[in-house]
Amino acid sequence: MDMSLWWAIAGILLIIVEMLTGTFYLLVLGIAALGAAAAAWFGYSFWVQAVVTAALAIVGVILIRRSSAKVGGKSAQGTTQSLDIGQPVTVESWISEVDGIARVKYRNAQWEAHVVGERAPGGKLFYIRAVDGNTLTVSAQRP
Repeated sequence: MDMSLWWAIAGILLIIVEMLTGTFYLLVLGIAALGAAAAAWFGYSFWVQAVVTAALAIVGVILIRRSSAKVGGKSAQGTTQSLDIGQPVTVESWISEVDGIARVKYRNAQWEAHVVGERAPGGKLFYIRAVDGNTLTVSAQRP
């Protein structure tokens, strides 16, 4: 059998397996194998086919990692884009009013929060500006 056919079969099988997993990495490897099949079809040596496969795989993985970082919750600057930002919370008590640290109720749970801006008595409505682990940053103005 011709080498280009082997590469094409490997590429198609990788793409089919990718459809079962949904990670996109096997899709990149399948496309890289199809690129090697094209190189073999044009008559290039095995080493050129291997380099084409490696180059396409590396470029594809880099592109996937960049796009998944943006889609997966991180922007180009690396800041987290949480779905909690902008949600209202209620201050239940102050841990340290001087330092702006309070206990807030959010999603029927107690959270520690750093209050930015004006500090008001308990029961005041604030809005989440940022989430850092299990600590919220809140302010009176909606972001």
